[in-house]
Amino acid sequence: MQELHDAPLAPLTTFRLGGPAARLVTAATDAEVVAAVREADDSGTPLLLIGGGSNLVIGDKGFDGTALRIATRGVELDGTRLELAAGEVWTDAVARTVEAGLAGVECLAGIPGSAGATPIQNVGAYGQEVSSTITEVIAYDRRARETVTLTNAECAFSYRNSRFKAAPERYVVLRVRFALEDADGLSAPLRYAETARALGVQPGDRVPLADAREAVLKLRAGKGMVLDPEDHDTWSAGSFFTNPVLTDAEFAAFHARVRERLGDGAEPPAYPAGEGRTKTSAAWLIDKAGFTKGYGSGPARISTKHTLALTNRGGATTEDLLALAREVVAGVRAAFGITLVNEPVTVGVSL
Repeated sequence: MQELHDAPLAPLTTFRLGGPAARLVTAATDAEVVAAVREADDSGTPLLLIGGGSNLVIGDKGFDGTALRIATRGVELDGTRLELAAGEVWTDAVARTVEAGLAGVECLAGIPGSAGATPIQNVGAYGQEVSSTITEVIAYDRRARETVTLTNAECAFSYRNSRFKAAPERYVVLRVRFALEDADGLSAPLRYAETARALGVQPGDRVPLADAREAVLKLRAGKGMVLDPEDHDTWSAGSFFTNPVLTDAEFAAFHARVRERLGDGAEPPAYPAGEGRTKTSAAWLIDKAGFTKGYGSGPARISTKHTLALTNRGGATTEDLLALAREVVAGVRAAFGITLVNEPVTVGVSL
């Protein structure tokens, strides 16, 4: 294991923000990950897990404890079964499944971060979620002090949530297993209208896997959601807020607020989200509340490509970012009565 002290954490995050860690340990094997976690637990040292750093907002004061960077590697493909070490780069893993002619995660192309983070957040985009293909997650249970294997059902997946996110101090993901589909080189049925339109087909159709992946990469790049060191619109955590899921009563009240603010004919985005629940668009809320693309005058601003991404234009601090996030949350609440919830994990700070 590599160990550094007073180590900068900002370069390990896609925001490029945050102060140093008192101690930074890089683990390259599952055994090293478990050993570092046990050492921190035994000594009562605060522990911060870092994968690809694409979902982290670290405070300017840094982290007074051990930051554990999970850099494990390993890809095992057996027929339609895929196992990834937690430290594998997710975008590379998706590319490999497409090259192998296997469907199920092709619309999750271009999402930054590591494979081990995908079950925590139940990562999803363009009509796919990892919960639909994950069969098992191998994790170290810090409470039981043993490595466990959790089935899909035991992961308790829901929209951008899981058992791991609900109990962040308990589990450390080591490996993720997927069951993919051999559809003779075709994608899974396309479930996202924007993707289908980009490909000139109808929702529910299948297309060649490589075409689906390329279409998603193009759509994401157009929104600044594919990492590019030269493009400050990608110095972000992707979508900063989750799409609100409302009860029938909450949606009715929201609908009334929309018409009051935007006119009688105004209709907000609405998507079924289970019985008695409707999901609406955080990006739409932000835009209609007056926070348009490029909003802001300081070093932290809304992306010029997508209202759902908050970005570091260079030279920003975490407090700059949080000030912008709080302004957006307050503005959306005042306009529509909905409180947005941040998607990235915050370390040493909060909205």
